[in-house]
Amino acid sequence: MTKKDDDNPLEEIQKQLHDLLNNKNVQVAFAPFMESMKAKDGGEKVENEVKESKPPPPEDATRDERLDTIRSFDRRPKEIRDYLDRFVIKQEQAKRVLSVAVCDHYNHVRRCLENEKLAKNEYVKPNVLLLGPTGVGKTFLMRNVAKLIGVPFIKADATKFSETGYVGYDVEDIVRDLVKSADGDVELAEFGIVYVDEIDKIASESSKTGKDVSGRGVQINLLKLMEETEVNLHAPQDMMGQMKSFMDMQKGNKPKKSTVSTRNILFIVSGAFDQLGENIRKRLDLNRIGFGSAEENISSSESANRFLSQAETRDFIDYGFEPEFIGRLPVRVSCEELNKDDLAQILSSSEGNVLEQYKNDFSGYDISIEIGEDAIEKIAEKAAEEKTGARGLVTILEKTFRDFKFELPSTAIRDFSVSANTVENPGEELEILLEERRDELDDSLLEDVDRYAEQFRKECGYILKFRKVAKTAIVKESIAEGRSVRAICERKFSDFIHGLGIINQRTGKKEFVIDKKVVDDPDKELSQWVVESFGKSKDS
Repeated sequence: MTKKDDDNPLEEIQKQLHDLLNNKNVQVAFAPFMESMKAKDGGEKVENEVKESKPPPPEDATRDERLDTIRSFDRRPKEIRDYLDRFVIKQEQAKRVLSVAVCDHYNHVRRCLENEKLAKNEYVKPNVLLLGPTGVGKTFLMRNVAKLIGVPFIKADATKFSETGYVGYDVEDIVRDLVKSADGDVELAEFGIVYVDEIDKIASESSKTGKDVSGRGVQINLLKLMEETEVNLHAPQDMMGQMKSFMDMQKGNKPKKSTVSTRNILFIVSGAFDQLGENIRKRLDLNRIGFGSAEENISSSESANRFLSQAETRDFIDYGFEPEFIGRLPVRVSCEELNKDDLAQILSSSEGNVLEQYKNDFSGYDISIEIGEDAIEKIAEKAAEEKTGARGLVTILEKTFRDFKFELPSTAIRDFSVSANTVENPGEELEILLEERRDELDDSLLEDVDRYAEQFRKECGYILKFRKVAKTAIVKESIAEGRSVRAICERKFSDFIHGLGIINQRTGKKEFVIDKKVVDDPDKELSQWVVESFGKSKDS
């Protein structure tokens, strides 16, 4: 294949398909989705045309409305910072830096849209490098920035990239995913935000033997994206996408833009950089004169993450990054670790925090919960011990509420309070709650018997009339075995559908009384009913 063909695989595919369609010695059977291509070549009108799997792209007016927020961008850094304060606790420096970088970038974009001559000038994008331990809100910050501005946003994990795209995820697929997040609107995607997490995982020593698939090669390919480049909408191995483009062309549709420019796409990369803080601490210690000082003893006891704010370019190069790559990330800021007070503030004041999610989970069963201040402090304290930032809150809340979620929906309990002791001893507190509300629990289980009877009637057409003593026996058995009333009933009355069907055929009977004898030995009583039905008829 010539270099020209190699550079334009879509044209080569189109040429081969066109030759195939016009070859009289070849019989081609057209699937419905190919009929539109056949019609165009043969001059015949075909009714069945390609059906889009996705809704059609918006009209020009609608698209202009979506782009209007970018064309008229007038946000101020403080406004963005104040918006982020609603969702992310602490990280004041990170919010300031991100707010300024975002405002600088989209002010430049706005000016370029107003004056095309400015777009030709040299422009250094304020791509951002976010450092900080896991669970401090790095991803959450960027999601909310993109949401506020109204631009497409895509998050990718650097660990799944490969240099070639055959072993793993091609770096250019990030930009293609950004187009998908913009509902196929290429122009809108060209002003989006790409967020690449776990960037520290691709920092490695250059391989001296062969190509690496996760280190230097990926950095170089990402470097191209962070500069200005054109990315094909369809990857070379994306045959379906190329076929769709070819069919659109055959139908006479206006050709769509086939590439995406990364000139105005803002790139944010982040990572925990676990070892980097320790490396910076050692560098700073070596620069000190003397040893054994009080300052040195204090710094050795502090978390290494504290030193990330003092990272310099040489630290990143020593860590394993290419100088060209780290040079394309001029804006660098570290996020602070979250202590227990910060975690408590997240639970009490942050919008959309995970505690609200758990409240919503219980509200799905019409159960409301009240959480005291002492409980929030205890949750935050235990979450801080997890050393995973805000993610530790999920771990502690799950341990606290997992048994409550399992037990309470099957009871009549519709509200309960959470104290510090509930967080410390959830199993013990659940038993106390169930015992204190035993009457409500028993009433709920009795109602479960009625619900089973109603479900049985809907599915089989037969009415089971449970006596009070029979219901009580089932409830006691349910409590003793720790199983639901439905499970007990389904086990006991599994043969009743067939047996009652025989009785109904001979006698026409549809109502059956379930007393304690039937509950104690359902098979014996059902057999006796069947035998008795042979001596009766529908008339009798």
